[in-house]
Amino acid sequence: MLRAGGLVAFGTETVYGLGADACNGDAVARLYAAKGRPSFNPLICHFADAQTAFRYVVPTALAKRLAEAFWPGPLTLVLPRAPNCPVSQLAGAGLPTLAVRVPAHAVAHQLLAAFGGPVAAPSANRSGRISPTSAAHVLADLEGRIDAVLDSGPCAVGVESTVLDLSCPIPILLRPGGVSVEALETITGRLAQAPTPGTAPAAPGMLASHYAPALPVRLNARAVGTDEALLAFGPVPAGAGLVFQLSERQDLAEAAARLFEGLHWLDAQAHAQGLKAIAVAPVPATGLGLAMNDRLSRAAAPRG
Repeated sequence: MLRAGGLVAFGTETVYGLGADACNGDAVARLYAAKGRPSFNPLICHFADAQTAFRYVVPTALAKRLAEAFWPGPLTLVLPRAPNCPVSQLAGAGLPTLAVRVPAHAVAHQLLAAFGGPVAAPSANRSGRISPTSAAHVLADLEGRIDAVLDSGPCAVGVESTVLDLSCPIPILLRPGGVSVEALETITGRLAQAPTPGTAPAAPGMLASHYAPALPVRLNARAVGTDEALLAFGPVPAGAGLVFQLSERQDLAEAAARLFEGLHWLDAQAHAQGLKAIAVAPVPATGLGLAMNDRLSRAAAPRG
């Protein structure tokens, strides 16, 4: 089911995760939709072992020490994406980093080893609901919205993993969780804390101007200037030259899966062709469109 783009919930030592093939943008878009009113926060990619996880990122010496000490276990490490990393841009929220983890759960390990690659898996519940720690919890919240639940028994830890950002010179604790700060600091030294909301970005993707191409972005464009490329959603206005189509049939799941790819591609191609800006067609602010518009508004925000 995972290889076919399906959504499969499975247990870990922390909570049940809603799994999708992290390299399949369409599957990741379905995952966001199944959780309801989604925002494209970076997803954690789960792996069977550290060796496999580190093929998809650029591990530091500290990352390797932490993995040796705490993997398998409830610790997520945020590291730079490896060159040519095949994980969907949507799964990584268009960021140059990737969050990776090796869960300490026998059933999860068997599933991930059989799959052989990254499985994106946020908690298997509707957005805003209580995180699930049993298969029954998952079914109560998501039955009819996903393809299967792999009953893995109750979760031993029951709280989400600790998230540690190692992409900066000083490690930053983004989320406390199943591995204590005290245990981490025996290896890392004193950790920096994520800034409090309202004073500075609390996590990747919180800046007002973010997900931004090098070229200026103009939203809700119903016509295209001669010096603009177009990020299209459905019909293409007359006179458009360089176009990336998110979804010709105006399917929000398809469009969401292609959003970050489209921004990257247009930015490179438009710059090479001497164009001055990227025009973005209107996207409805419903379902996945809410999250798309959030990311597009950040891309279009004034630059600091």
